[in-house]
Amino acid sequence: MTTIAVIDDDVYIGDLIERLLRGSGYDVLRAYSGTEAKLLLSAQKPDLILLDLMLPGLSGEEVLADIRETPVIVISAKQEIQDKVSLLRGGAADYLTKPFDTEELLARIDVQLRMRHPAKEDPSAPQQHSLLCFEELTLNCDTHEIFADGTSAHLTKTEYAILKLLLQNPRQVITRSLLLDRISEDTPDCTENSLKVHISNLRSKLRALNGKDYIEAVWGIGFKLKPDES
Repeated sequence: MTTIAVIDDDVYIGDLIERLLRGSGYDVLRAYSGTEAKLLLSAQKPDLILLDLMLPGLSGEEVLADIRETPVIVISAKQEIQDKVSLLRGGAADYLTKPFDTEELLARIDVQLRMRHPAKEDPSAPQQHSLLCFEELTLNCDTHEIFADGTSAHLTKTEYAILKLLLQNPRQVITRSLLLDRISEDTPDCTENSLKVHISNLRSKLRALNGKDYIEAVWGIGFKLKPDES
């Protein structure tokens, strides 16, 4: 069973989250202070961590600094963009502001767990075309071709890896660090310095299909797909 650690000193919010998670089929670990969280995480390894920042003892930021490999969704009342940027750059996988919608929380948890444990393909299963779609865009995962309005373009290996990750998470901001981590195995040529170039080239190819901009930068954080607001 997937285990999620809830680290929050607010008993009411923690209990609410625990009921929500258990009702969704997750096992739950609890910690009510930064010090207790450190002890808990030294003894057990959850699949994901929900972390408040305003904790007694050690702060949430101090707890986050010592977490490796396990994805962390920060849940905090802090709303300043600089706080979010700092935490995402400091290792958080996602940031949700209190008060939050429970359906949004479950969706963000699902995204992080799917990223951590992508579904394995059955090699014995019959092969079919794998398509990912967003508005007019259709990505053929077999040929690495992207289509829109009857026009197509072939993507490089790195461009394909970037676009595939964005299409798999169409409502999610993908941080630079997560993007590099997820595509590094297949595209070792993509580094933090070259990522901007690959994104720029990908944007140009998508724009050439039908004149639309499909990728937007979220300043200081990463990239996301841009829905048509017309």
